[in-house]
Amino acid sequence: MPERTSYDAVIVGGGHNGLVAAAYLARAGRSVLVLERLDHTGGAAVSTRAFTGVDARLSRYSYLVSLLPPKIVRDLGLRFAVRKRTVSSYTPAVRDGRPTGLLVGKGEAHTRRAFAELTGSDREFTAWQSFYGATRRLAERVFPTLTEPLPTREALRAVIDDDALWHALFERPLGELVEETFTDDLIRGVVLTDALIGTFAGAHDPSLRQNRCFLYHVIGGGTGDWDVPIGGMGALTDALADGARRAGAEIVTDCEVTGIATDGRTAEVSCAQGTIGARRVLVNAAPRELARLLGEAPPPPAEGAQLKVNMLLTRLPRLRDPRVDPREAFSGTFHIAEGYRQLEDAYQQAASGALPAAPPSEIYCHSLTDPSILGADLVRQGYQTLTLFGLHTPARLFTADTAEKAPTRDRLLAATLAELDTHLAEPLADCLAYDAEGRPCIEARSPLDLDRELGLPGGNIFHRDLAFPYADPEGEQAGGAPGRWGVATTHPTVLLCGAGAVRGGGVSGIPGHNAAMAVLEEGRSPGIPPAPTPLWPRRGPS
Repeated sequence: MPERTSYDAVIVGGGHNGLVAAAYLARAGRSVLVLERLDHTGGAAVSTRAFTGVDARLSRYSYLVSLLPPKIVRDLGLRFAVRKRTVSSYTPAVRDGRPTGLLVGKGEAHTRRAFAELTGSDREFTAWQSFYGATRRLAERVFPTLTEPLPTREALRAVIDDDALWHALFERPLGELVEETFTDDLIRGVVLTDALIGTFAGAHDPSLRQNRCFLYHVIGGGTGDWDVPIGGMGALTDALADGARRAGAEIVTDCEVTGIATDGRTAEVSCAQGTIGARRVLVNAAPRELARLLGEAPPPPAEGAQLKVNMLLTRLPRLRDPRVDPREAFSGTFHIAEGYRQLEDAYQQAASGALPAAPPSEIYCHSLTDPSILGADLVRQGYQTLTLFGLHTPARLFTADTAEKAPTRDRLLAATLAELDTHLAEPLADCLAYDAEGRPCIEARSPLDLDRELGLPGGNIFHRDLAFPYADPEGEQAGGAPGRWGVATTHPTVLLCGAGAVRGGGVSGIPGHNAAMAVLEEGRSPGIPPAPTPLWPRRGPS
């Protein structure tokens, strides 16, 4: 139970961004309370024993790390590390009637040969090198700005200092750049996938939501690399919770916030246990939830568009392409039905209200890079995990599903695995492990499952459409003027510290950092005095 009736900062939601904000503020000497609806912290960044009686801790929801700044890890003294993948991606294909594919990784010479064998020349590899050389330069310049005050559009353009690149990524639909740069359909598709992770859009969508998604997927860490969290995603949020507690923050779980009230100078947070005063309230939840807590009109509906599947296998399946070792193919991102035309077909089918006939998805095997998530016996027996992320499956397709019965999700899962099987030399079902109750070790989550379980609006993993990482003078990107740090709301005492903030999205901690900086920048004016007696008696550690 909380120790006090009032705090300098009350943080609503114990996901990774809320924990980052709590740790920064507590280390700065502020009194901090984190209130979490669930019985554990971590939000979407958790590790879970998903299968009964099986010693495997899977990253149930989010699963890779790119956008977490090393600065946050250093500042907070976190015991957390990531590991590079030796292979970037493998994309199976059929050319001239034979199974083949493109393996990107194992060094430049190997990748060059793979491109030449697939396409018949060096042209696509040369274009690939030039394209990702440009995105790496972009990453080196943009990523450091994410933990600084929000730049204006013109200031960010000056930082990038490349008018052609700016025009291509910030002003024109990404499909134009992809089609101008590459000629091979499969390679075009591999490039485009970074623009469609959790984002329902076509390559030429005039809203440029695909461009914004692409930008965040290629700037992480200043390199664009997507790394494996050692110990799973829960290792990060466990480290953050421990760090916040050590700094003096209180964390209370099983405590659902029911309302927020503010007079413009201070605020109150209501929950089942009572009302708590705060100088500042930081909301680590979606803008939809913020509006509900304030009793305001909700923002425009958000919609997720992904299928998340976790699996445990007794062994990796063999591939139809005999030249590729499954341990290499699955250690990077394994692209399925993600050719350029296939992605557009899937988008058009879903937009018309149908499940994609060939569902696009991508898979990787966490345990190849980090076997620590498996028990010793499973490692000795050669068990492996598989994480699958499906694209172009918007929430609107799943309205007939419920928490108890999900026929649409089940049909999509079957079709997605059947599409994978077309590239395997043996059915994936033959490789699935079984739990202690004899059930196959596979679980799937649709966008509406994520809404029910995590409060993600429409299952949108970014809480709403991503925003370009600059200040929008009209406030259209974030539903209002975002303020100096991109976290402001229409209420001076209430800040948004979740993925829905400007420069939010992904496992980054950036909105949490920026909300904490906005609070600390206000100066060290006295907080609300503590009540003379606690509102609730202490019942052991919070």
